[in-house]
Amino acid sequence: MGEMVLMREEDVNLDAVRARFSNVLKRHSELAERLSRDSDKSIFERLQREFEAARASQTQELSLEGEQWNDGLLATIRERVHMEAERKAMQMPGDTTQLPSPFHEKITYKVGNKFICCLDGARIGIQYETSFAGESCDLYHCVLESKSFLEKMTVLEHTVPFFLPIREAENEFLSSNAIKFIDHVGDLLQAYVDRREQVRLIKELYGNQIGELYHSLPYHMIEFVLEDFDSKVTVSLRYADLISTLPSGVSVLAWPMHQSRKSSDTIPLSQKGNGVGSHPIPARLTYAEDALRTMSLPEAYAEIVLNLPQALQDMFEHTSST
Repeated sequence: MGEMVLMREEDVNLDAVRARFSNVLKRHSELAERLSRDSDKSIFERLQREFEAARASQTQELSLEGEQWNDGLLATIRERVHMEAERKAMQMPGDTTQLPSPFHEKITYKVGNKFICCLDGARIGIQYETSFAGESCDLYHCVLESKSFLEKMTVLEHTVPFFLPIREAENEFLSSNAIKFIDHVGDLLQAYVDRREQVRLIKELYGNQIGELYHSLPYHMIEFVLEDFDSKVTVSLRYADLISTLPSGVSVLAWPMHQSRKSSDTIPLSQKGNGVGSHPIPARLTYAEDALRTMSLPEAYAEIVLNLPQALQDMFEHTSST
């Protein structure tokens, strides 16, 4: 009897620790989101106005596909911004006479989810337009500059979330392959939004079935718990890199909680004291793991829940027979 009381006290203590930990994680997530949003807000608004002005003043917008987006085109864009900056620098203060521009057209470029334009001050602006399930999501910006046409470009400012490694990408790609850098940042942003929206959608659709849900800021580590059907199901997802939208590491375990509690009451006290039967052994739900590796999270979730009752029944019958 005393042992059963002790086990209940341990359960209560564990629940209390879990509740405190959950609250800390929630507060950390809210604080990180607020800090990121507030620090980037003024930069975002200013850059958004610049991009809107650039599109309003354009004389032509070119949509590029495949090999049309290449180093030669980027070199042309760089030449344009530097020559325009030099022309304006030659303008005497107070002189209202406009020096002739070597370029008669103001061209902007659309490459996939990227909008590229020339900004004042020898700057190249890239606006990334993310989406999910065919619907537009967030806009992000990255501004590149170089001191001269012959010098390497650097990231002057951006509105990429602080937890995505844009500076690492700059060091790895920008000096040697600017095209790859621009595309890689776009891939990072789109994959982040995709993972984030997948989690948002399962919370929106199935929030009443999810007891606990944790995730990292870039959503490359996700864990949640389902408690139903006389069991506790834990799901753990890990993504190989930040441009992945499907997990590479998946673990789905079913814990027969209620069954284990009932069976533990029939175990002799001598065996309980030795730890026999005191901890239920989880079973892997391989069908659920396969679904999560090949489907988006909302689709996989629906597949898991649809087949969960039968999978748990089969698991319990196998456990009972052994």
